Amino acid sequence: MDNAFRARLIDALPFWLSLGMVPLAFVAARFGGWWFLTMPLYAWYLMTVLDSFLGLNEENPDTETPEAQLFWYRAITILWFPMQAAMIFGGIWWAMRGGMTGWESVGLFFGIGVASGTIGIVYAHELLHQKNPIERWLGDLLLASTLYSHFRTEHLLVHHSWVATPRDAVSARYNEGFFRFFLRVLADCPTSAWQAEAKRLERAKRSKFDRRNPFWRYAALQLGMLALAVALGGWWGLGLFVWQAFVAVWQLELTNYVEHYGLTRKHLGNGRYEHVLPRHSWNSSHTATNWLLINLQRHSDHHYKPDRRFPLLQTYSDEEAPQLPMGYPAMTFMAMVPPLWRRRMNPRVRAWRRQFYPEIEDWKPYNRGDLPMPRNAL
Repeated sequence: MDNAFRARLIDALPFWLSLGMVPLAFVAARFGGWWFLTMPLYAWYLMTVLDSFLGLNEENPDTETPEAQLFWYRAITILWFPMQAAMIFGGIWWAMRGGMTGWESVGLFFGIGVASGTIGIVYAHELLHQKNPIERWLGDLLLASTLYSHFRTEHLLVHHSWVATPRDAVSARYNEGFFRFFLRVLADCPTSAWQAEAKRLERAKRSKFDRRNPFWRYAALQLGMLALAVALGGWWGLGLFVWQAFVAVWQLELTNYVEHYGLTRKHLGNGRYEHVLPRHSWNSSHTATNWLLINLQRHSDHHYKPDRRFPLLQTYSDEEAPQLPMGYPAMTFMAMVPPLWRRRMNPRVRAWRRQFYPEIEDWKPYNRGDLPMPRNAL
């Protein structure tokens, strides 16, 4: 192994922290009891503690780095699906062997759901942004294992186009509590994704039921996952599978809630909005949680340059993008307590408004989300 190759491997290894979830799932399955708590403790609390010691990483990599030099970074996202599938379906098989009591199985699959959401959907998000068909298929498989396949369409065709506007369901409104946000997103996003695909096919003069509509693939993959869960564990296996999927989706939408809370693009009149800028996403440079979440917290740059691979994402200063006081795990925990969240974040949103948009005096239409949208928004 040459020195350059070894150096790239060593540089990439911190982003492989997600692998710690796999042996923890095995331990929780083997010993039962409260061992399942080690998985959320690892993902949420240990990483937050490490952040407090490691501080911020504000170094920006060279965006012209050749893709060949990113092999070890990409490898973890490619390898994760087999490991997640082994945790889910291996866990169902183990539960059916009588190795665990009912409540221990529920606890185990809560922990697996944390892994599926905190790690799996984050990796799916990275993969679905790529042009490589193998990576996109792996992203689809990860989303199907959480019964959230429509996220691919919603994210690529709706969220990135309409982020920080009323059209985007997953841009949390100012003063909107997480639980209201969560119910709204669960209700609105599947329909929004279907409408986006239907409109895309309509522009190509095709039926919305055309075989090119990815919803056929979404349905087939999700049904295949459900069928495998039933084959391994019957109705109980199905219930465990759906439970981990719900936990994963809850984790995803907590993250979505944090990423854009209260941030809005300026309305320019006639249903037009300014272009997406780094200021329209909350940025976080906390070191350990960015390792675990493969730089997802450098979210300002992701929206500014969506096709940039995670190792090359840039961070921004306070003058360019709003900063979170802590990493995502701590912030999502805070979001589960709406009064605490508003007390901490609403003053930051108001400061953001004064900093970037001092000319806007009336924020009521932005707060209500009733600003006009372009006719082609749907």
